[in-house]
Amino acid sequence: MPALSTDAVTDLLREVAAEVITPRFRSLSEGEVMEKNPGDLVTVADHEAEVVITRRLLAAYPDAVVLGEEAFAADHGLMERYLAAGHAFTVDPVDGTKNFVHGSPDHAVMVAEVVDGATVRAWVHQPEHGHTWVAEAGAGTYRDGERMTCPPVPEGRAPEGVTSMWSLRGHSLEGLAPMRLSWVCCGVDYPKLIEGETDYIVYSRSNPWDHAPGTLLVTEAGGAVLHPDGTPYTPRSTRPGLVVAVDAATCGGVQRRAAQAFVRG
Repeated sequence: MPALSTDAVTDLLREVAAEVITPRFRSLSEGEVMEKNPGDLVTVADHEAEVVITRRLLAAYPDAVVLGEEAFAADHGLMERYLAAGHAFTVDPVDGTKNFVHGSPDHAVMVAEVVDGATVRAWVHQPEHGHTWVAEAGAGTYRDGERMTCPPVPEGRAPEGVTSMWSLRGHSLEGLAPMRLSWVCCGVDYPKLIEGETDYIVYSRSNPWDHAPGTLLVTEAGGAVLHPDGTPYTPRSTRPGLVVAVDAATCGGVQRRAAQAFVRG
């Protein structure tokens, strides 16, 4: 099988969603939902979708390492192989699993391609929202074929943000408005930022399958990403926490404020 074009991977994610994920939406039986850890849900849709996507990627790129969220849960050694790989993919088969289980449309299937430690292509398919986001390094970010760019923070208004961290929900970073809870799904959060629904996002973790796709979407759309300590993000980053924003100035300003919150936390 030849290497997969960007459009071919887009078609793959749409196909998997239509055949494996969407038929289970609001139709999961009790035996189709499990816990990996207390409160950390996984479903048959997660497992089946990841198997199909991984198989197709490895058929096209047999020398690549595929870091799937569920494969990592079963084999933590996979992370070291991913971090050392010259060519790798990340796969999040159902990002926002808890939303999916509880009948929320805020879930997505996500893939990122990583070459020599840099994300070069990213895909986020939102089955229930009917959108597919694609980004290529140096070529921009597209939603359903339309090029997208992050809107600026309106002049005269302080940036407004969301967070996935329950401990920070409703709290303010110095001089900024209280943060709302995010959509609790990176595959929805990152696109919402590009669409202008928020100016910044604060995350507590930086798992590659969660953030490699969305960070490329945002940076190719003009946004910026930093760790709370100010270091740049890469898809090989293992340090906790991320600040994502619509532009570099906003990101830097929020990062300096968020650093204190992480130190206190």
